[in-house]
Amino acid sequence: MNIVNRNLYITVICFIVFFMVFTLSLFGGRYVLEPHKVIYILWAGLTGELPNNVDYSVIWNLRLPRVLLNCLVGMGLALSGAVFQGIFRNPLVSPDVLGVSTGAALGACLGILMSYNEYMTSIIALSCGILSVWLTYNLSKLRGESTTLTLVLAGMIISAVGSALISLIKYVADPYDKLPAITYWLMGSFSSASYQNLSIIGMPIIIGCVILLLMRWRINILSLSEDEILALGVNPKKTRKVVIVLATFITAACVTATGVIGWVGLVIPHICRMIIGVNHSKLLPLSCLIGATFMILVDFLARTVSAAEIPIGILTALVGAPFFAFLFKHLKGGL
Repeated sequence: MNIVNRNLYITVICFIVFFMVFTLSLFGGRYVLEPHKVIYILWAGLTGELPNNVDYSVIWNLRLPRVLLNCLVGMGLALSGAVFQGIFRNPLVSPDVLGVSTGAALGACLGILMSYNEYMTSIIALSCGILSVWLTYNLSKLRGESTTLTLVLAGMIISAVGSALISLIKYVADPYDKLPAITYWLMGSFSSASYQNLSIIGMPIIIGCVILLLMRWRINILSLSEDEILALGVNPKKTRKVVIVLATFITAACVTATGVIGWVGLVIPHICRMIIGVNHSKLLPLSCLIGATFMILVDFLARTVSAAEIPIGILTALVGAPFFAFLFKHLKGGL
């Protein structure tokens, strides 16, 4: 089987798995619906019929926005992880390397502490995530020109400060009302999924992902030396800056909607590289597809395996950490 047929075969298989998981998540759960009922309800909603029953409400108001949010967040985190690992030439890099996850989490905690509504809290979280990256970039330039190493170190500093401020907010929060909400949000959850959430983060994630997919050949070039990149007619500093901003914006939007969900942006790109190789022209689209599939499946487990919904961050850690240990052992540390 030649490489073209193999890649096509892999893509078709991944699409089939994605469709199966997507469908399962709509009719499966503690409130089980038969497949033909789900199809009828979806068709009724698309054609303008509004049957006033529980089944319709479960599908259109609860499960469908939640599954669509699963897709967006899984796609965004996986793509951002693959992009960061490519431009930093380091497979251990994850989307929160520049402090964006911590910054967005800090903004959301502030919104919860101040009792703002969901929309305002999301805006504050997104703004703080972007602000954290701006601070990281400017901090990395204090000793002159910004490099990959100084960016990572500056990101660690901003993340440490953000984590300390989050701890301070938890310390002063009302222990009976605000503190449980902040703690649960920090563990990651899709329980608040709604069309309002989709309207807030949908466009930033989709636009960012589309632009990064269009730039995927440039991300391949960024793995070369500076002289080789310039010889190909590409400005490495400007391109790297644009890619970092887009990936950061996507990550901030994801964290804004669901809280901090770890390991997805670190593990999924590794799985995709094992399947299809290191060429970002193929790696990035596959990361989007497998990331969305993984997030739907994990969230389905989070809301079905027990009577109380399990925070999504717990499950991604339970899946991601052992898998990463497996990679570390079998690749002898040469990730």
